[in-house]
Amino acid sequence: MKHNSFIWLAVVASVVCCNAVSHAQQTQKFTAAKHNEYGLVYSLPVTHFRIEVEMEKTIRKAGPYYQYAQRYLSVSKPITEDSQSWKLKSVKVTPYGVPDEDNRYLMQFKGGNGVFLMMTDDGLPLSINKEAVEDNIPKRPAKKKEEPSLTAEDLVMALPGELLVSESTAKRAQIAAQLIYKIRESRTAFATGEADQIPDGEALKLIMAQLDEQERALMALFCGRERTVTVTREFDYCPTGDVDKDVLFRISDVEGVVKSDNLGGDPVYISVEVTRQGEMPVDDKGEPKKLPKNAVMYNIPGQARVTLRYDGKNLLDKEVDVSQFGINFGLDPSMFTNKKSPNYLLFYPETGSIKEIGTVTMQ
Repeated sequence: MKHNSFIWLAVVASVVCCNAVSHAQQTQKFTAAKHNEYGLVYSLPVTHFRIEVEMEKTIRKAGPYYQYAQRYLSVSKPITEDSQSWKLKSVKVTPYGVPDEDNRYLMQFKGGNGVFLMMTDDGLPLSINKEAVEDNIPKRPAKKKEEPSLTAEDLVMALPGELLVSESTAKRAQIAAQLIYKIRESRTAFATGEADQIPDGEALKLIMAQLDEQERALMALFCGRERTVTVTREFDYCPTGDVDKDVLFRISDVEGVVKSDNLGGDPVYISVEVTRQGEMPVDDKGEPKKLPKNAVMYNIPGQARVTLRYDGKNLLDKEVDVSQFGINFGLDPSMFTNKKSPNYLLFYPETGSIKEIGTVTMQ
């Protein structure tokens, strides 16, 4: 027997998920010239920790006809109440530099030297006598957009007009179930070649996909819907010394990541152990070097062990360089003004330490 094709495209609310992309800071180039009396000013950084917490959020929404799921569709375990749950996926700690206004320095040069300094837009030094390279420019994480929760409107959007005007919930559920069976009959008719008109190729694939979507939308009225999204939260932490089990934030089963003072969640602890202090450089005799006049200042960082613990387990355990656990020293400015073979310098912007020193290739 031939079946008339039943094509009804349910209107289902869609959500666009935007991926976050990290963007490099803007850089600025400053040249030691007459207008600034051949002096360049910059700040060395304080090291902060950017702590990125990635959570998996599962949202469950009951359908308006869940109580009729067994009667009309033989579905024994529909979602019967709205709920959400959270699961910790990962934690990442990234050190980054914040300009220290109490740690500002003037590099003073002689005239006609052509020395230039590359800095971030917030005043951290990146390089001297060399354009900053891509991996030397701090990245700023973009804000990630969280997908909105499922609402009652998501499910109502799946209803055709005849359901919306029906008088009782039971009657609307019955109509919805009948539509589901009609969709299944139409899909079978197309699959077996019994439909009145059967398009070829991509058109048939599109029709079958539409029928599948229609059935999913209507089934959600009985079974409910479940969606899992990834949610990211960021925390800033500035270490000042040894810390044992400071509450950084908390994790709640129903709210996800919450602030440290919200006792509705279980604590995530941060511990910081200073494992190495920065030391003054020494000369060939083992004596501390003297600071050159008008020195180009940099940081010799210390090191710390950073541990994050949750529910009795380590989430993270790593060693990081930290500027405030080190000391500042300087280089002779003449090494950057030598007309025959001037030097260049690359900084680590998160600590203000030396990443690379070399000789400028003369053209």
